[in-house]
Amino acid sequence: MTTAEIIAENPISTYELKEELEKIKKRDKELNFRAARTEEYLSQTASFKKATELHEKLVKLNIPRLKENHIKKIIDIMPMTVNDLKVVLQGYTVSVNNDGMKKIVDTISKLH
Repeated sequence: MTTAEIIAENPISTYELKEELEKIKKRDKELNFRAARTEEYLSQTASFKKATELHEKLVKLNIPRLKENHIKKIIDIMPMTVNDLKVVLQGYTVSVNNDGMKKIVDTISKLH
């Protein structure tokens, strides 16, 4: 059995994972058990088509202390109110001011 070497760890959203699984499925013709179950789950939950556009717009907001993994989680959850966004971000050690949170929620609302 071969051992896998981790080259880099980068956060991805569920939408990007869905795209990657589609590429693997085209390449290998069939997914293994775990990948197939993951694809099944993502087909039920990840249906937002403009995830890359939303990612670009959230990055362009230039909100201080908001990192890539925070943006990916925001895209996954799609909070529609400031309170929902606070709940998403409370799991991280990041503080975003109310003005920044309003910008994020407004950006999500425009694309949703």
